Amino acid sequence: MADAASLTAPRTPNHSWTSAFGRACGVLLDTIVRWLALSRINPNVLTFMGLVVNTWAAILFGSATALTQRRMFFYAGLVIIFSGFFDLVDGQVARATNRVTRFGALFDSVGDRYSDASQFLGLLVFYARGENFLYVVLSAFVMVSAIMVSYTRARAESLIGSCRVGFMERPERLVLVIIGALFNRMAPVLWIIAVLSTLTVIHRMRYTWTRTQDVIPPAAKAGQAA
Repeated sequence: MADAASLTAPRTPNHSWTSAFGRACGVLLDTIVRWLALSRINPNVLTFMGLVVNTWAAILFGSATALTQRRMFFYAGLVIIFSGFFDLVDGQVARATNRVTRFGALFDSVGDRYSDASQFLGLLVFYARGENFLYVVLSAFVMVSAIMVSYTRARAESLIGSCRVGFMERPERLVLVIIGALFNRMAPVLWIIAVLSTLTVIHRMRYTWTRTQDVIPPAAKAGQAA
């Protein structure tokens, strides 16, 4: 049984190795951001490099064959992980160098859409070369639905200010694509993305519909004032 001294003694925090790893990664990321800021690199260049790296992953997907699929998809997964570095640092470098602009935000958003589309286009090419019509259609549908998830939010936020509902956003898609690529399980991943992206679009449309029911159109307001 514990004595009184042990019960009243202050406890020291128990830091796990995962928290230590997280702090180390944070310090490393901050160091990289400071180095990039000192180099005066334009944040838009980092955004463009992210697009280039994702295009490289798309090429790996599209050039795979039935014999090389596992290896090429694994390489593509590693490349997509590397592309995440540019997603992490471009915004931070922009803030560190006081280069946050509205065009930079637009360029980053457009680059993300092209990056998403390029990955699924690479998969579409892979399935087309293998004459797998079902997954050609599925890859095309996932490519469109991924863009629609982002478009629905952007269009909704022009009406109601904020529409962050729904699950299948870009980070979740990237994680699923990386898992599918590294473990050669892309087929079920595409079905999951297709279903959840569609549900996210529907959820955002319904959310926007409920938020706009109380809004009186400008013409009606003018009529009431008259």
